[in-house]
Amino acid sequence: MESEIFSKAANLRSSLLSAWKANPRQLDKIEEILNELKPLLLQLHYLPYAGEPTPDEAYLLLARDVLEIGALWSIEKENDVLFERYMSQLKSYYYDYKNILKESMYTYNLLGLNLLHLLAQNRLAEFHTELELLPVEKFSDEKVSNVYISYPVSLEQYLMEGSYHKVFLSKDSLPAPNYRFFVNVLMETIREEIATCAETAYDKISVTEAAKVLGLDTQEQLDAFQAKKQWRLEETGQFFVFSSGDKQAEEAHFIKSGPLILQTLHYAKELEKIV
Repeated sequence: MESEIFSKAANLRSSLLSAWKANPRQLDKIEEILNELKPLLLQLHYLPYAGEPTPDEAYLLLARDVLEIGALWSIEKENDVLFERYMSQLKSYYYDYKNILKESMYTYNLLGLNLLHLLAQNRLAEFHTELELLPVEKFSDEKVSNVYISYPVSLEQYLMEGSYHKVFLSKDSLPAPNYRFFVNVLMETIREEIATCAETAYDKISVTEAAKVLGLDTQEQLDAFQAKKQWRLEETGQFFVFSSGDKQAEEAHFIKSGPLILQTLHYAKELEKIV
């Protein structure tokens, strides 16, 4: 029975790979095949159980191929939730079975995408955990030389330095086209952070400077960002003006709260004397 299921799944895998390699890729067909394959994989002994031997290598290869195409397809569909699900299963094949399975042509690409995915979501602790999980014998010297891994590592370093302009420039040197989706997510996260800081620190900012610090290349992009943030354009058309009313109210509130803060500190000192 299991051999029949495996045979059917193997045929579907061939169709899946053909649909993925087609030009253009047949994304709808890939989705249909993946939906057919998922229940079949659940019926195959392709994952180890407690006290049982390692699954057959053919089963492992079948499952890894399917999961890899699923992860790559989810990027094409710009579905980061599905990507994370596929990667959570794939890591077992990359790490636990690295001595059994031959290295896949997609391994580094997907491991790098996973790092970039975590970076784009500002999940830095998980980013560093995943980086440490990379096989030492494979990546000790290649963390810098392997472009799929070095790219997200460099971006993380730029972010820690606050060198946002370097992050913006990096979008022109992607290691693979499918990195663009998560890079765009990261860019939007950075722009939101920069915009928040600008609104807090300045009463107004020039349109030219705003486009520069936000890493926006065209007037259309700047107009879209302005509309999203509801920034008001000065009559001259040269500056974005931020509302200072809230900031002034906050400062006034802080000034009025000054005596209360001093009184509280006095009580705290008196309590320390008693203790």
